[in-house]
This record gives sequence, C-alpha cells and structure tokens, in this order.
Amino acid sequence: MGFFDKLKEGLAKTKNAVFGQINEVVKNFRKVDEDLLEELEEIMIMADMGAATTEKIIDELRDRVKTNNIKNADDVKKALGEILMAQVGEGEPLNLTTSPSVILVIGVNGVGKTTSIGKIANNLKKDGKHVIVAAADTFRAAAIEQLAVWCERADVELIRQNEGSDPASVVYDAIAAANKRKADVLIIDTAGRLHNKSNLMDELAKINRIISRELPDAARETLLVLDSTTGQNAVMQAKKFKEAAEITGLVLTKLDGTAKGGAVFSIKDEIDIPVKFIGVGEQIDDMQPFDSKMFVEALMAEEEKESDESEDQNEIDD
Repeated sequence: MGFFDKLKEGLAKTKNAVFGQINEVVKNFRKVDEDLLEELEEIMIMADMGAATTEKIIDELRDRVKTNNIKNADDVKKALGEILMAQVGEGEPLNLTTSPSVILVIGVNGVGKTTSIGKIANNLKKDGKHVIVAAADTFRAAAIEQLAVWCERADVELIRQNEGSDPASVVYDAIAAANKRKADVLIIDTAGRLHNKSNLMDELAKINRIISRELPDAARETLLVLDSTTGQNAVMQAKKFKEAAEITGLVLTKLDGTAKGGAVFSIKDEIDIPVKFIGVGEQIDDMQPFDSKMFVEALMAEEEKESDESEDQNEIDD
C-alpha cells in the first residue's frame, strides 16, 4: 500500500464525518447560491476548522463563484479544493544543509512525540542519512526506555543518560557523538512540560545555548508535535509553544484516530507555521513529509466514483 492509500485510509474518519458530507452537498445542490455556501460553512466548522478559518475559506469560495460564474458541482468542488490547498500551505522540507543538522523536538506529554521521533528518524535513514538521537527528556518516567525502543526499530543510535540527568548534558554528549561519528542529523527529544512556561523556556534556552556553542554553523529545526485528535486544543497548544520557542515546523500525529482533521487548516491559518510531517497510523512508516495536494485530495476523494471507474476499466480490459 502506497502512502496516498494509507493517507486516504488514515483520514477516513474525518473524510466520512465531514468531507463526505461536503461531497454529497455539492453533488446534490440545485444551484450555486448562498444556501449552499452556508451549508458548506456549517459542515466545515463541524470539522473543527475553526469559525475564523472557515469564514475565510467560504468568503474566497464566494468570490470565486461570482468572478468565475461557477454553476456546476465539479467546478465548486475544484475551487474549494484549490482554496483548501492554499489555506494549509505547502509542506516545507527540513533544513538539513549541514552535517550534522539539528532537529529539536518539543511537545506536551501524550501527543506522540517519542513515536514521531522514531518515525522521522526512520524516514531520514531511508533517505540515506546517518541519524543520531539524543534522549534529553530525562524527567518523564520511562521516556528514555520508550525512545530506545523506537530507535531500535529505526536502527539508529541513541545517546542517553540516567533518568533525572541534566538534559543539556545529554545534548552535549550527543553533539560530541554526532561530530565523532560524522552523523548527518542529530534529533533531540525534550521534556514535554507546558504547565510552567518559564521553566520550559529556560530549559529550551539552555539546550539551544549548548547547540549554538558546540555547533554554531549547524542548520537547525524546532518541530512542535501536536495531537490532531484534540482539534482546536491543538491550536491553543501551538500558540503557547510559539511564545516559548522559535518553532520552524509542525508534526501532526494521530490523524487516523480523529474526525477533527479539519483542525489542520486552522492550525496553519492561526499559527502560520508550516506543517512538515503528518502521521496516519502506528507503524514506523506511517509518518511522511506533508504534501498539501495529496492531503486535500485524500480528504475529498470520492470512493464510489473511483470504484465505478475501476469497473469501467475492467469492462474495457475485457
């Protein structure tokens, strides 16, 4: 199964609960009018897109309908798809222009931060990168052991100390190992505490000082991991973390477990940080770099139409 098929399967809950309704509404409308647009707006808000983001999308769709004199279902759906792609933005590739490059991974406990690190490490290794991971979340019980399991699955080296150790000390050791072993990428796990923003900022600042001192010219990414099942709560988390750190990209997890996948659009709209990875399953290869075109197409795909086309093709082949 290719990743597009996994994406369609993973987004099934959001698609069936929300975008399936959009497909039905667009397909069954009698004319393109304000009633249609209001119905679409209601469905999109139900998808946890957020009222403000939805309003922007519908306003642009309304403008396109008038400007382009749109009158049929296919053109409405095409226009909406184009607007959604533009809304969520293109996924930007990781900045890995130096060896080693550094990826700092942050996020509250429970969002899938540890598994995301393992999956990203696996993704990079498949691309031929030599990856080292630093277990700098030394405060949470079993965090190091969980990360060790995922690093073993990805077949990448883990630099670790005992639970309760100074995270900056772990980072220092990991940088030394990355330099010595000529690693391409160093991924650093961090503590997932958000209840005290000043402590979080102090800890991240300390880690960043170590990186700046030991790897002053390294390309750096700070990725925030968000749990998609929390919908608009993920937007609030992102806003708080943006105040505490210079985030360069988002990692959206658990899209396969939610009907609130529409939150992806409001997260990008309200936070203005590119989505760099999305996860749609529990397997190690179920996380991939974000592709807005593939994402929107997977959400808006019509299974029945694809099935009919497949049957038509079989008749031709016969």
